[in-house]
Amino acid sequence: MADNVVDCEQRRTTMNKEQHNGSFTDHSLLIEKKKKEREERQNLVLWRRPLITLQYFCLETVIDLKTWTIKLWQRRSIVLSFLLLFVALTSLYYIEGAHQKYVLLMEKKIFWCAYWVGLGVLSSVGLGTGLHTFVLYLGPHIASVTLAAYECNSVDFPEPPYPDEIICPDEIESEATISLWTIMSKVRLEACMWGAGTAVGELPPYFMARAARLSGAEPDDEEYVEFEEMLEHAETAQDFATRAKLAVQNLIQKVGFFGILACASIPNPLFDLAGITCGHFLVPFWTFFGATLIGKAVIKMHIQKLFVIITFSKHIVEQMVSLIGAIPSVGPSLQKPFQEYLEAQRAKLHHRTGDGAAVGENWLSWVFEKVVIIMVCYFVLSIINSMAQSYMKRIQQQRYSEEKTK
Repeated sequence: MADNVVDCEQRRTTMNKEQHNGSFTDHSLLIEKKKKEREERQNLVLWRRPLITLQYFCLETVIDLKTWTIKLWQRRSIVLSFLLLFVALTSLYYIEGAHQKYVLLMEKKIFWCAYWVGLGVLSSVGLGTGLHTFVLYLGPHIASVTLAAYECNSVDFPEPPYPDEIICPDEIESEATISLWTIMSKVRLEACMWGAGTAVGELPPYFMARAARLSGAEPDDEEYVEFEEMLEHAETAQDFATRAKLAVQNLIQKVGFFGILACASIPNPLFDLAGITCGHFLVPFWTFFGATLIGKAVIKMHIQKLFVIITFSKHIVEQMVSLIGAIPSVGPSLQKPFQEYLEAQRAKLHHRTGDGAAVGENWLSWVFEKVVIIMVCYFVLSIINSMAQSYMKRIQQQRYSEEKTK
């Protein structure tokens, strides 16, 4: 009898081990399969498989349009309210009357703010890569206003053509002085709107991680997978990058609102991790977005704005150009195009339509325009690749569900 009991226990132990080994093997195979599928999606790019990438991009676009159409139809009462509001505002816009000057003023402000908010969203939204719109648009705009303010000794630029073109005013107060605060006040609206746009662009990682935590699903997002792996191996982390990410995660998890505010208030390439962390630990939406908005649109924007204004102050620019000329051998040849560019900008500030031929284009501005075009094109290509990869993910998930049902 005792021998039979021992024998049964041994069989049970052997069966448990086999089941454990089997489940462990299945889990390992599943992880390996997902890794291969992820690598296969990453290889689906325009410069490697152009035809399939474009085909998948078009199919994913059709699916997204269909999904959004269904969502709008489900919320047709809200859509109808917005359409009625749009019709009322359009009628008010075209009806003649004393209100037209206020309508035009509001139109100008709304489009100006929407322009900078849109650039801010493009700078931080997760669509494969961010378009660095501060370097390409807002930074040069602040620099132009700064140089013009010191040259014109005023920030009361004629409107129009400002902000499309900066021209010195005809009448300038001789006793007027230009300060940092004056220039900061001139560009505060566009800077804060750009910062608000970057805060909106940080929402996708937050919503993705929050939805994954609430549903229990495992989204195949690279940053989210990396975040979960980092949490699993937190105690054994050795490299500096992982330690920095863990520090951000611990700061946000322990301090909450003020931790998010601290991360959002400084130039921080790891802030996407902050959004994933807040979503994963179910931080309330307004706690996350409120701290992000204050940090990016108020604190961080004033730091960046102050840096650009100081960098492009008149005496700093002149010193930089003179230092370029001091470089042995190549200094004078490098200094000349910068001097010509500054002279051209000064001449343009005092140029009036009809005063004669406009100032010719400098090669520096030509190069900058081409860099902007290249970066915008790369951003568009990254969106196409990302949407094509999303469609391939749908195919892989469908294939996996069919295999499970067999």
